Amino acid sequence: MPLQALIDNALARTPPGRCVWVALSGGLDSALLLTLAAEACRRHPRPLRALHVHHGLQAAADGFEDHCRRLCSRLGVPLFVERIRVDTAAGQGLEGAAREARYAAFARRVASDDSLWLAQHRDDQAETFLLAALRGSGVRGLAGMPPERDWRGRRLVRPLLGVARGELEIEATRLGLAWVEDPSNADEGLDRNYLRHAVLPGLTARWPHAAASLSRSAALAAEAEGLLGELAELDLERLGGAPARLPTAGLSALTPARQRLLLRHACVRLGLPSPPAARLATLLEQLASRRDAEVRVAWTGGEARVWRGELHLLAALSRLPEGWEVRWSGEAPLSTPLGACDVRLWPEAAEAAAGLRLAPRRGGERLRLAGRGSRDLKRLLQEREVPPWERQRLLVAWSGEAVVAVLDPVAERWLAVASGWHGESP
Repeated sequence: MPLQALIDNALARTPPGRCVWVALSGGLDSALLLTLAAEACRRHPRPLRALHVHHGLQAAADGFEDHCRRLCSRLGVPLFVERIRVDTAAGQGLEGAAREARYAAFARRVASDDSLWLAQHRDDQAETFLLAALRGSGVRGLAGMPPERDWRGRRLVRPLLGVARGELEIEATRLGLAWVEDPSNADEGLDRNYLRHAVLPGLTARWPHAAASLSRSAALAAEAEGLLGELAELDLERLGGAPARLPTAGLSALTPARQRLLLRHACVRLGLPSPPAARLATLLEQLASRRDAEVRVAWTGGEARVWRGELHLLAALSRLPEGWEVRWSGEAPLSTPLGACDVRLWPEAAEAAAGLRLAPRRGGERLRLAGRGSRDLKRLLQEREVPPWERQRLLVAWSGEAVVAVLDPVAERWLAVASGWHGESP
C-alpha cells in the first residue's frame, strides 16, 4: 500500500475533532511522517501539530530544533518544543531515562483525547523484539510496540510500523525531504544502536527477510498476549472482579503460571508497574501467611500487601514526614503532605470553636463517640476494618487536649468524628 494511503487510513480512524500530534525529532522517519500527515490533513481537514522534545544531551540538539522549525514553517504546521532533563541517576541507563523523560513531555503537552503519532517502523520493531528476547522477556515484552494503544487518556498511533526503513528513505528522497542525523545513533555502546549496526545487518545478509520475520513474530506474540489477557480477565472475574483486592484462597487454587499471569494482568488494570520475576516469586510464596500477618512486598512504583485473606495491590505509598503537624481553622481546603483535602470540621457549640491541630497517629488516642462513650482509636479502626498501611497515613484532629476526629487524607473522608462535632467531606 502506498505510504500516503497508510497515513490517510490512520487519519480516517482518528475520531472527528481529535487533534493529531506528530512526535518530531527531525530525523528521516518523523520528518516523513509529518510531511505525509500534513498532506492528509490538507485533503481531509483535521487539526495537526508537531511536538519536538529537546533532550539537551548533545551540542547538536539546538540544530535539531532549528531544523524542525524550518520544516514546520514550510508545511504550515504549528510546532511545540518541550525541553527536558534526562535523569540517569535512577539506574535506568541513558536510553531508558531519555525515553521516560520524553514520554513525560508527551503527557504534559498532548491533551487527553488527542492522538499522538510516532514514527517507529518495521526495523525498529525488529530491534525491540531482539532486545526483549535478550532480556529474557515473556510474551508481553516480545509483543514489542503495538500499532495503536490508549495511553493515559491519549491515543498512541504508529502508522509506519509495518514499513521497512528502506522504503521510508526512498519516499523521503522522492519528496526531496531534508532530515538530520543524530550523532548518537552511531554510538554502538547503546544497545539498540549495537543491534542496528552490528547485529541486524549480519542477520539480513544471511536471511534477507530477517526484519520482516522478527516483526511478524512480535505480531504473533501480541496476539498471544491478547489471548492470555482474556484468560486472566476470566480468572479475575471468578475471583470477584476487583484487581486491587484478590482473595488469597482463590488465587492459591490457580496454577503458579496462572497466578503470575493474573497478578501481572491486575497490575496492568490498575496502571501499576508489574513486579519483577524475583519480587513476584516472593509475593506468591507468602500467599499462605497466617491471617493476622502483615505481609508487604514492594517493587519500583508498586507494592502488595496480604491482609485478612486478601492480596491488596497498591501504588507505592507516600509516607507522612516524621514529626509533621499543622494548625487548621477547620475550613477547606486543608493542605497535607499527601495532598490537599476539601474537608471541613466544626463544633456544635460556638464557644468550642478554636484552632485545630492535625498530626499523625502516635498510639493511645481515644475518641468520644455519640452513644458509645470513649473509644480507643486503635480498636475503632480495627472494627471498621481499616488496613494497617492506611492507618499509618491517617491524621488525628485535636482540639486542645481532646481528639475530635480522624481523617483519611488520601480518600478525603472523615473516618470518625467525636460527639459534639461535625465533619464534611466531598
